[in-house]
Amino acid sequence: MGEETLSAYAEAHTTPETQVLHRLNRETHLTKVYPRMLAGLLQGTFLRFISTMIRPARILEIGTFTGYSAINLAAGLAEGGLIHTIEADPEQEEIIRRYFQEAGMTNRVRLHIGKAVEVIPTLEENWDLVYLDADKPSYLIYYQMIIGRIRPGGFLLADNVLWNGKVLEPKEKMDRDTRGIDDFNKAVQADEQVENVLLPFRDGIMMVRKKAGQTL
Repeated sequence: MGEETLSAYAEAHTTPETQVLHRLNRETHLTKVYPRMLAGLLQGTFLRFISTMIRPARILEIGTFTGYSAINLAAGLAEGGLIHTIEADPEQEEIIRRYFQEAGMTNRVRLHIGKAVEVIPTLEENWDLVYLDADKPSYLIYYQMIIGRIRPGGFLLADNVLWNGKVLEPKEKMDRDTRGIDDFNKAVQADEQVENVLLPFRDGIMMVRKKAGQTL
């Protein structure tokens, strides 16, 4: 049984998308060059469940794309909570803002258009939940920038950490993206201030929990 067949079965036994998310999913696939960058039903639902379980007051998302994952993450925010989401490509701003408005979440989201390495230092927040799904060579840079601002007991989720299985290649054969992911995975594994689990789900999700007792 192939991976696509299993994925279809899993989707058939997952709560369907809301109408807004369904429209966003469809428009992304019809209009964007790399629509597979969208989280999709399974991963979007997973993110919503994690956020709902944590009930975060502050979420940071690095890599908005068209806003599908941000809408799911925002669904679990605590009352008065806020999600900051950073997108490097200004061409995505129109569709992001339009669907944030359709989802009724404009008062719970702050969209930042620009390079994450420049935006992150301007955000004077401590994070309950971080979702990382941006340029792969910079994963470790982002991790080093934000780990000190994650609350003790807080979580980080990083997408694409298996990178289509390329992380299993010898280091000398890895391309730049794969090396970035592999360096990130190894750094997290060696970081004594966190505990982590790599989930072989879709293209791999690294779940990181900052240990209690770690100071900000």
